[in-house]
Amino acid sequence: MTQDIHTHSPQTIRQELGATSRLALPLAGAALAQMGMGLTDTIMLGSVGREALAAGGLGGSVFFMFSGMFQNVVASVAILIAHARGSGETDQIDSIFRAGLILSLMGTLPLFFMLWNVEPFLLWVGEPPALASDVTAYMRVIIIGTPAIMVAAAMRFYLSAMNHPRIILIVSIIGLFANGLLDYGLIYGAWGLPELGFLGAAYATAIVMWISAIATSIAIRLTPALKPKRLFAPIDWSIFLELNKLGWPIAVIFSVETMLFMVGALLMGTLGTVSLAAHQVTIMIAATSFMMPMAVGQAANVRVGYHMGAGMPASARRSGFVALGLGFAITTVTAIIIVLFPMELTLLFQLDPDSPDDAVVIALVIRLLAICALFQFVDGAQAVGAGILRGYKDTRVPMILATIGYWGVGFTVAWTLAFPMGFGPEGLWWGLATGLAAAAILLCGRFLYISKRALAQTVASS
Repeated sequence: MTQDIHTHSPQTIRQELGATSRLALPLAGAALAQMGMGLTDTIMLGSVGREALAAGGLGGSVFFMFSGMFQNVVASVAILIAHARGSGETDQIDSIFRAGLILSLMGTLPLFFMLWNVEPFLLWVGEPPALASDVTAYMRVIIIGTPAIMVAAAMRFYLSAMNHPRIILIVSIIGLFANGLLDYGLIYGAWGLPELGFLGAAYATAIVMWISAIATSIAIRLTPALKPKRLFAPIDWSIFLELNKLGWPIAVIFSVETMLFMVGALLMGTLGTVSLAAHQVTIMIAATSFMMPMAVGQAANVRVGYHMGAGMPASARRSGFVALGLGFAITTVTAIIIVLFPMELTLLFQLDPDSPDDAVVIALVIRLLAICALFQFVDGAQAVGAGILRGYKDTRVPMILATIGYWGVGFTVAWTLAFPMGFGPEGLWWGLATGLAAAAILLCGRFLYISKRALAQTVASS
């Protein structure tokens, strides 16, 4: 039954800030726990040898790139459920969830095919044949978990839209500890488990994907407010098509941003091993700090979508500004930390300042971190801006705007500064920051435009 939109009372800025924070904090914690799994793999594989670390590290990065694209397609589940909750059309939620699960399972097939046949891609981008072969072997193990990770993605977006992010956090923490134990057991052959070397990390990750998916499913079924009433009813194909329409542009945004940083790493590699090593350390710090504004963007998607579903564009606009303010506050803190503690952050990556080779890398990392501190603001703003626009069901235009910012501006400036103008690694990072700044300006400008248009349409129809 459709709920009357007038039963939704506008919230104050303080109330909206509290609602957004309660949603964003567990999501950020879950994202950090998932990053922790990658860090655990890196630490474990590093003790096996450089070849194992290279194969496992590159394998994990490639898997994240391809799987992340398909997982982001089902981000549209959160958009439609937030609108349905806001409008009071809660009878639609089961249909949206069902269609999202089908969409996630359909994404498994192309993801499986791409990961199974990743070797030609790796050779094309210039990876050594031996490394490409090892990474392919790694991929052909980790794909065991692809159905689980895709279904888990749909469930996570369902939980965030239903305001139950703590389940996501708890399951992610369980996955982090399970991954550490399985890594140790399967890489080194501890506790009677087979000694599989670097492939042990792939088996561990695949098993954890299934553990996480099963645990999330059980949590949903045991929570009365979340348990679907008609999970196996016929699919509403109009909803399925709308999920596709909204979801693929989100996946493209993720892909073009990920590809920009992958190409950035390849370009940095042409400047030498010191530049590449410093870049990898700096990008890990930036990626870790990015988890909070990314979570705020996901929360903004839900909050804005809820208010738009309720027919309250003024509240949706307020939610957007609150999310941007919260994102700015968070990135201010992370920027201050980076400015005040660059050496301490750098030394977390096991670099030895007394080693002449490491000292050169450390010096470059500290210079890049100065740029990274400013990078925080624009990276956070573009992530939150994209999340806000999803709440308006606006994904296609942001896809175009983000591509222009990342590649039309970012790649062009990065390449020009790094090579023709000779600024090297710092020039490349200034270019990446410029691209994110362009995307932030375009996406936030789009929010101002579309929120004003929504207000004007409400006034005109009243």
